[in-house]
Amino acid sequence: MNLNSLVFRKLKLHQVTNRRSFIKATTAFAVGSVLPATLPASSNHKKIRVLVWDERQPVAKETYGDFLGNHIAGELKKDSRFEVISAALDDTDQGISTKALSSTDVLIWWGHLRHGEVSIEKSREIVQLISAGKLAFIGLHSAHWSNPFTEAMNEVTRLNVFADKTVREEDVRFVQPELRKALPLPTDRISPYTEVRKFPDGSRKLTVHLPNCCFPGVANDGKPSILKKIKWHPVLEGLPDQLSLSQTEMYGEPFHVPAPDELLMEEYWEDGNWFRSVLLWKLGKGNIFYFRPGHETYPIFKERWVLQLLVNAITWIAPK
Repeated sequence: MNLNSLVFRKLKLHQVTNRRSFIKATTAFAVGSVLPATLPASSNHKKIRVLVWDERQPVAKETYGDFLGNHIAGELKKDSRFEVISAALDDTDQGISTKALSSTDVLIWWGHLRHGEVSIEKSREIVQLISAGKLAFIGLHSAHWSNPFTEAMNEVTRLNVFADKTVREEDVRFVQPELRKALPLPTDRISPYTEVRKFPDGSRKLTVHLPNCCFPGVANDGKPSILKKIKWHPVLEGLPDQLSLSQTEMYGEPFHVPAPDELLMEEYWEDGNWFRSVLLWKLGKGNIFYFRPGHETYPIFKERWVLQLLVNAITWIAPK
């Protein structure tokens, strides 16, 4: 999140009061717990092809000694089940040519300051590949505002609307957020949402407000956070029920996205802020995974459990 252009608006402590029973019920494990082996892979299955896409912000080198995408790709290459390459916005065809995408099973996306430079048409191509079950998508941290992620959330919203078979396409109008790429206010209605207008003849018209894909609170003060499991899922295999980060950027709910198919972990800060930080959506025949913790200046992607979670996510969401 670009803090030069965003103003931190802290969410109130009452936002988490309805989760206190969950906090008390959660069993805490030591952060240093030893992680078991990664998920097993079939011996006769081909390697999973992973493309790590990155804006390549130079500031990441201060923490990782390299661009963040290159660092993540280097860690994933240690797993013999993966075939990994890295790409960047300034590469030919923005690093996501049709040929590159057709040779990818899982696309991992790190974007931050240059979201608007990524082609909308190419982003929609990515969404089509996900929906067809030919590609899976992992969005990291500020990728919540990337064009591939926002276009995917728009498509999830559209499919949710037409899941009601009585809704006709000609009766629906889709509306982009009034201020695209701007933080919503804490008092704003949570998007996506639908307004229905009914007529005397029994017909109706729907106005669907597409998701903003952002949240009203953000602070890059490097405060620690705790992530807690909501449920068991293969993506969380081998991870303790409670995980800690010594430094991270804070995002504060509500997160303006369609309800996820799976909420796996919530994240908490001492000041009362919280966030749904590990999420899964089904889009057509494909999968979308979102992992919130991050920022280029914090060594989050050096954490063993973070890398374990990424490995698990890749093996689970990859097209089968």
